[in-house]
Amino acid sequence: QVRLEESGGGLVQAGGSLRLSCAASRSIASDNTMGWYRQAPGKQRELVATITSRFSTNYADSVKGRFTISRNNARNTVYLQMNALKLEDTAVYYCNGWWRGTVRDYWGQGTQVTVSS
Repeated sequence: QVRLEESGGGLVQAGGSLRLSCAASRSIASDNTMGWYRQAPGKQRELVATITSRFSTNYADSVKGRFTISRNNARNTVYLQMNALKLEDTAVYYCNGWWRGTVRDYWGQGTQVTVSS
């Protein structure tokens, strides 16, 4: 069983910044893809960004140029730096982890990000 623990959410004004962290209970140093997803009220969960253990990244169009995903393999931690936040970025943000050879992926409990005007 893998545990993912998010932190760093909160309330921020539009145009502000937040950094989310996700600490994994298993090594993320190899054969691993980590990601951030979000779910706004009344909407489906959607991809925000992913990063592989080789540091290849992928972003949703809606966050390109504003959000940056990164990882520290030594600390088994993934980050999401969110800049120029918009009202529509308000959501619960979830960390996701997948390891090669496993039959399932893993989710954190989520952290609330609220952007106010």
